[in-house]
Amino acid sequence: MINVLYFAWVRERIGLPKEQVETTAATVMDLVEQLRTREERYALAFSDLSALRVALDQDLSDFDASLDGVREVAFFPPMTGG
Repeated sequence: MINVLYFAWVRERIGLPKEQVETTAATVMDLVEQLRTREERYALAFSDLSALRVALDQDLSDFDASLDGVREVAFFPPMTGG
């Protein structure tokens, strides 16, 4: 079981701020593929990965990163500001 958090427009598209996901995914990309197959709202939220960032246990990471030992995955758009 892994905690998945969604922020900003990702949260709006999926309709949830967070959820617990039962998964055997080895990498973040495997988890994304699993989520995409759930419902159209997930497919839409994960349709353009270049518009998304991911953090594993609150550390910025990559989509090819291993989920081994990870308790929390967060998806969010790139931060902007100045």
